[in-house]
Amino acid sequence: MNRLLRIAILGSLVLPLAACGHHGGKRPNADLAASQVTTIGVNSYLWRATLDTLSFMPLLQTDSNGGVIVTDWFTNPNVSTERMKVTVTILDRDLRADALRVAALRQVNRNGQWVDVPVQAATVQKLEDIILTRARDLRRSAIVD
Repeated sequence: MNRLLRIAILGSLVLPLAACGHHGGKRPNADLAASQVTTIGVNSYLWRATLDTLSFMPLLQTDSNGGVIVTDWFTNPNVSTERMKVTVTILDRDLRADALRVAALRQVNRNGQWVDVPVQAATVQKLEDIILTRARDLRRSAIVD
């Protein structure tokens, strides 16, 4: 999974936007308790999935009550002229696609100076998809156990 994430972030892949799991405004009521968290301020599956997904990047700030994870700049050893920084905000206690917001910054080194450059929307979307998939897997594992 980390290899796929590195490719998505640092390779600036052009990927079609995937569906975010929107269900026409209707949220399933069944098994809602299993999708909620009671020990931290945000959904524990999304929190753990985010930490797992970003584990290869140095963490700058984590706040489980506020639901914010900020990485420090990460430079891929294979592409030392690029670096990325990611902020993930978990907005809710429920495991929903709209409870997750990912923002990324990308810089390239030009003549010894780090310069901001755009991050492709597909990169952020791919990160969200990876985190959501991991969170759903964690939830499924917890229900089965």
